Amino acid sequence: MNIAVITGASSGLGWEYAREVYTSRIELDEIWVIARREERLKELQSELGSTIIPVAFDITDPKAVSNYASLLKEKNATVKLLINNAGFGKLGDFDELSLQENTAMVRLNCEALTAMTAATLPFMNEQSEIINSCSIASFAPNTRMAVYSSTKAYVMSLSRALRVELKKRKINVLAVCPGPMDTEFLSVANIAKGSSRTFDTLPRVNARTMAVKSLKASHKGRAVYTNRVFYKFYRLLAKLLPHSLVMKMCGT
Repeated sequence: MNIAVITGASSGLGWEYAREVYTSRIELDEIWVIARREERLKELQSELGSTIIPVAFDITDPKAVSNYASLLKEKNATVKLLINNAGFGKLGDFDELSLQENTAMVRLNCEALTAMTAATLPFMNEQSEIINSCSIASFAPNTRMAVYSSTKAYVMSLSRALRVELKKRKINVLAVCPGPMDTEFLSVANIAKGSSRTFDTLPRVNARTMAVKSLKASHKGRAVYTNRVFYKFYRLLAKLLPHSLVMKMCGT
């Protein structure tokens, strides 16, 4: 049984990934959608049909991830596509955010992503794909989002290294780096209009477009995908200029 697995599928980009995988990857037998909010996953199943399989659990719980791996084995599943999309950020100076908020970002964005990848890889084969939701925040450190941008730098580094390691197994790894999207991410991050000069002025990325184009990039074997010319240019600047200067230019 060939399947796709999508974390963070209850809203935003994860929801759009589920819709696009359902539309474009018709060779898959099932699409497992993972998040804590089971009712939202069932809404997705109602919209798209029985190919969508809600698997509600908290991926930051090691026992739950172990149970997920056992389920893959029980179902004799081959994971052709893993989309590690779950993650969140918080806007604010490091010492203004709580201990729980700072560490929770690391736990979900880094530790849980790593655990889900490690649990899934034994069930992948040639031509399987991994898509890791990264961010333009991975290109350089970001003030007032110090931990979030650091976690995304980890995702970028892990994705690039894994891509090289897994070439011998013919498994591609893509880091997807969107700019701001008008999704639940902004409200969870406490980013309201007027709270950040940078976020107020940055052009928005369409989540549906991001899902469609990044899935095509993954299928082509790309390493990194960034949408919109504006953000492609920022990625280039972050490579060429000292990060101290980039941080001044992009202060939030």
